[in-house]
Amino acid sequence: MIFSRENMETMKNKRRDFIKKSISGGLLATFATDIVFADKLPQGIQPLIVEDPNLLGKHKDLVVLNERPWNIETPAHLLDDAITPLDKMFVRNNGTIPENVEAKNWTLTIEGESVKAPKTFTLDELKKKFKHYTYQLQLECAGNGRSGFSPQTAGNQWHEGAISCAEWTGIRVKDLLQYVGLKEDAVYIGYYGKDKHLSGDTSKAPISRGVPITKALEEESLLAWQVNGQDIPLVHGFPLRLIFGGWPASTSGKWVEKIVVRNKVHDGEKMDGTHYRVPAYPVEPGSKVAEADMKIIESMPVKSLITYPRSGAIVEQGKTLPLRGHAWAGDLRVSAVHYSIDFGATWQTTILQAPKNRLAWQQWSAEVSFPSKGYYEIWVKATDSKGVAQPMVIPAWNPAGYLNNACHRIAVKII
Repeated sequence: MIFSRENMETMKNKRRDFIKKSISGGLLATFATDIVFADKLPQGIQPLIVEDPNLLGKHKDLVVLNERPWNIETPAHLLDDAITPLDKMFVRNNGTIPENVEAKNWTLTIEGESVKAPKTFTLDELKKKFKHYTYQLQLECAGNGRSGFSPQTAGNQWHEGAISCAEWTGIRVKDLLQYVGLKEDAVYIGYYGKDKHLSGDTSKAPISRGVPITKALEEESLLAWQVNGQDIPLVHGFPLRLIFGGWPASTSGKWVEKIVVRNKVHDGEKMDGTHYRVPAYPVEPGSKVAEADMKIIESMPVKSLITYPRSGAIVEQGKTLPLRGHAWAGDLRVSAVHYSIDFGATWQTTILQAPKNRLAWQQWSAEVSFPSKGYYEIWVKATDSKGVAQPMVIPAWNPAGYLNNACHRIAVKII
């Protein structure tokens, strides 16, 4: 293809515009710095700032899946802490990070068809008017494990690290809703945040999801401004976000400025089609499913993770290997965790700790012995309080690659 001088200049301008939009759409807001000479960046070259999660305040070994919007995964072995540190917390965004965010000017509006007395609060008013609560709550992306599905589905190809369990502080959503008053027909709430649509169109919301009133009124459902004892980082929703532990993290809206109480299922962005929905019945892999046959994902399925050792561990024969990790089960509690070193032929019990509070993950541990030298795999499966256990293989395929809760496994060599 031959390009005229005019075409080349047009392409150059488009590249500069793209870089400018990328920066204004989140980089400057996140890193609080300018990219010097951004307009001179050669075509096809990304600044290293979008490849290094350390510049987001993240551990250097986190994996960037996408930078527009930001989606960053935590390798399993970095999730060994009982409470997930901020630098090891995965990032899942749908739009660009809002700019010029100031807590002192932040407001939250409660309105909708099913609110008796719509009201707008400042953040300071929320902090002063309502009692504060702190809970450890697990948040997991509904697409965690998506990379395991075949045929592959669209979306970020998460492995197993789109999960965290941090300590969140704020007010209960139920206290706020009771204060403004709910009408008898209230069935759902929805949220709107200040993040921007990737297109730059301010009339479009990048995401606006919600939960049924029953979930919103649970004791642990929070409007939070702190995580692990400090202000929530901007990339995680500063200064105010929702936390609905045990449900897809997409329900836990960031940068929340409005909550609507609905007399029907919320119809905001990404509440339709295949967004955070799965077939109501098993379907053939790769098939299309009518929207009428899809159901909204609510409580996440039982799941577990090996956080120590990391896959590829080498152990001397005759020595035991300490094994540990976490397990969680959406709205439910985990009743047992087992491990296998013979590809699931037999299973051994682990020591399972109680959760810090409802909707927190649970730590488990074991000491593993191996009969001889050679290659092994350690598989782990959790069972929830209703007796449902993780499958050993990838569960039923679905069009958007959600809810893969197959057993986590690691490789070990005995020498």
